[in-house]
Amino acid sequence: MTSRERRAVLIYRLGSLGDTIVALPALHVIERAFPSARRLLLTNIPGHAKAPAAFSVLNGSGLVEAYIDYPLGMRNVRGLVRLWWRIRQFRPDVLVYLAQPRGQKALERDRKFFRLCGIRKIVGLPVGDLGEPAFDGETGLWEREAQRLLRCVDELSAADVNDLSLWDLRLTAAELKKGNDALTPLGGMPLIGCGPGTKMQAKDWGQENWRALLTRLSEALPNHGLALVGAKEDWDVSDYAAVAWKGRAVNLCGELTPRETAAVVKSAEAFLGPDSGPMHLAAAYGVPCVIAFASLDRPGRWFPIGKSNRPIYHDVDCANCRLQVCIEQKKKCILSITVDEMLEAALDAIGRKQSECRT
Repeated sequence: MTSRERRAVLIYRLGSLGDTIVALPALHVIERAFPSARRLLLTNIPGHAKAPAAFSVLNGSGLVEAYIDYPLGMRNVRGLVRLWWRIRQFRPDVLVYLAQPRGQKALERDRKFFRLCGIRKIVGLPVGDLGEPAFDGETGLWEREAQRLLRCVDELSAADVNDLSLWDLRLTAAELKKGNDALTPLGGMPLIGCGPGTKMQAKDWGQENWRALLTRLSEALPNHGLALVGAKEDWDVSDYAAVAWKGRAVNLCGELTPRETAAVVKSAEAFLGPDSGPMHLAAAYGVPCVIAFASLDRPGRWFPIGKSNRPIYHDVDCANCRLQVCIEQKKKCILSITVDEMLEAALDAIGRKQSECRT
């Protein structure tokens, strides 16, 4: 490498909207450690219509410069050679490994592959305690994925996962304007954000529950506006849920990019939804999130950042099943969450937010 060449850093992180957002603190740490380097993200392009790819979350933030597609399930030699060649052309000095652990065998395979790509230094390999979330015996919660990722890059710089500056998407002026324009029909009403849709059957609380919750919430808060967000496929469930909303409402499903969605929900007094990407977008800007959590993972691991959130999680006997589709147990974890629980949590979160704004 000549003195005029910029250092190159390859960042390996797979997933879609939520997976990318919880990696934001680690990405900010990487930028601080390598401010003048070319930073390229090796990531997959999700096939599900409701799962935006990483570049739709990060594009415009400056945290990464470019992207390489990592096709999931790739095993053919030609595809591996093509990927090897693209990485070799980038000539990275450092790999920052932010992918979720997939077992020792997969980890060793990844290590060997990246060494063959000419990468001399690897940061963040999830070995030992880096590969598992820590458990807090006092709270009964497991470490957030965002915190685990920060531990993986701790050798670059220590950071506090609760520092909201590390969650900044650096929205552009155009994105902020799009968000403001989208809320124009609400006429300046105090805002409630809601994203009832989900791409995963096991996380679906049900459209009747969402309709009942929003109906009762609007009775308590008749002068609030409602913004519904999500993918195009979420439009129907959102429209159904909001049919009895007393104030003004706008259904923005399918009309906004993830970053424009952040520009909308950042001004909300609260965000309601299942465990989803929009939840993380709202929490990244300090918006209290009231979330109906399916118990398919350990409690705490995917909870939104912030101390004002109200995640509702029932620790049933089949918790941590990791199922995307639940048939045998009939989604008893998330469907045991009542409308009363969610309503009480929402009113409490909104009341606390209003008190903060008055002080």
